[in-house]
Amino acid sequence: MGNREDLLAGARTCLFEKGFARTTVRDIATASGVSMAAIGYHFGSKEALLTAALTAATQEWGTELARALTATDATEPDALRRFAARWDTVRESITAHRGVWSATLDALSHTESREQLAATTPEAQRGLAGLFEGMEDSDPEASRRVGTFYQALLIGVAAQLLIDPETAPTGTDLAEALHRITAPAGQTATAG
Repeated sequence: MGNREDLLAGARTCLFEKGFARTTVRDIATASGVSMAAIGYHFGSKEALLTAALTAATQEWGTELARALTATDATEPDALRRFAARWDTVRESITAHRGVWSATLDALSHTESREQLAATTPEAQRGLAGLFEGMEDSDPEASRRVGTFYQALLIGVAAQLLIDPETAPTGTDLAEALHRITAPAGQTATAG
């Protein structure tokens, strides 16, 4: 690996161990085995490096999640049961990649990272619409709306899992809530 790749790997290690806010330039230099000056040369700032490392980790997580969701029973004809199974898979993935999610939520409070993350939001929303609903970009507005729904749900579930995994919603909890919200009055079928 070159200095740039070493810095990204070191920043990733620091993000997962210390978080965005507590990671210092010295921490990254030590973890990567690269000089502190190289951070400025390759990335401009510690925040830009941390954001790049977090973006890469999030993209890797998304790729892994896509594989896991594909393996989830996609043949389930009942939409609510399929929704519940997918969200149980999402929960498992968030739990397994707690560092990515801790760092993501930590980064949201930092102006520079928040601006860089905001720039990737439309792509993330399109990706989520495609991942969960198989939506293509043929209807960008519908894709955006569906993507924002899944993004809000994903961030909310991740935050709840980080705060208190015991009370965070299961896939069935989410499916039943969605059903109650959208079902005609008096209809009581469940996802479980």
